[in-house]
Amino acid sequence: MTLKIRHQTDYVFDSDVFLEPHYLRFRSRPTACIAIVDFSIDIYPKPEGLESIRDEENNGVEFAWFEGMTNTLSITSTSVLKIGAFNPFDFLIYPEQFNQLPFQYNDLQKKLLFSALEVQPISQALIDYGAALQKACSYNTTQYISLLTKQLHDDFNVIYREIGSPLLPDETFQLKQGSCRDLSWMQIHLLRQQGIAARFVSGYYYFDMDFPQYELHAWVQVFLPGTGWLGLDPSHGVLTGNTHIPIASSAFFEQTMPVSGGIRGSASSTLTTQLSIEKI
Repeated sequence: MTLKIRHQTDYVFDSDVFLEPHYLRFRSRPTACIAIVDFSIDIYPKPEGLESIRDEENNGVEFAWFEGMTNTLSITSTSVLKIGAFNPFDFLIYPEQFNQLPFQYNDLQKKLLFSALEVQPISQALIDYGAALQKACSYNTTQYISLLTKQLHDDFNVIYREIGSPLLPDETFQLKQGSCRDLSWMQIHLLRQQGIAARFVSGYYYFDMDFPQYELHAWVQVFLPGTGWLGLDPSHGVLTGNTHIPIASSAFFEQTMPVSGGIRGSASSTLTTQLSIEKI
C-alpha cells in the first residue's frame, strides 16, 4: 500500500510580524514497515535558509529562518510512503526477567532512558488502577501493557481537542475522558510510575473511512529490551500497527509539536490546518 499525506498549516496575524527561526516537524520517520518514498515542504514566506537536521532525540526537523515582515506563515508538507505488512506482536522481550513485572533496567539503560523514566506525582487512585490491572495479568509484561492500553480505551471517552497541552494525568483520570494526547500523557506517567520507560509520539494514523477527516494523532512508546520502542495507542486500545506513522517521539510532549518558534511583534494569530491521507 502507498499513502500520500498532505498537511497544510496556516497562521494569519492581525498585523505584520518578524518570524524568529522555526523548528518544523512534519517529516515522517521510517520504520520496519514504513519506507519514505518522497517528502517535500513548501513554506511561505520563503525562508532565508532551510536545513534538515536531527534534534536531541534523533527526530527529523526542518529548521527555517526568515527575513523581513509578514502577516502570514503557511507550511505545506507532502509525503509519499510505502507501507508494508506488520505484526505488532512479532517481538521477543529479552533478557527473560523483563517478561515479569516489576523489572529493573541495568545501570547503563537507566542513564540512556533517564528522561523517559522521569516521574511526576500522580494520584493513588491512578496508581491503584494500574496495579489492579497488573495483578489481573499475573504481572506478565506483554499481557499488562496490552490490557492497560485496551482498558484505557474502554474506560475513557475519547474527545477532540484541537489545541492545547495535554491535561495533567490526574485531571484526565478524574474526567474519564480526554483527547489522544491526554490519554497518552496519562498512560506515560502511569507506566513511568511502574518503572517502565515511556515516551510521547506524534504522527499520523490512517484508516479507511467514508468521509475522511484526519488530524494529527498521539500515542505512546515503551522501551522493552529485545523489543526496543513498542507503540501503544490508548485512544484505540491497540498496539500500534503499520498505519501508525510516527513523526516525532520524545520524553517531553513539547518536543513533538509540529511548529515551534516565536515572533517579534504584538500581533495575535489564527491557526487553520488541513490534513489529507489517501491511497495512491
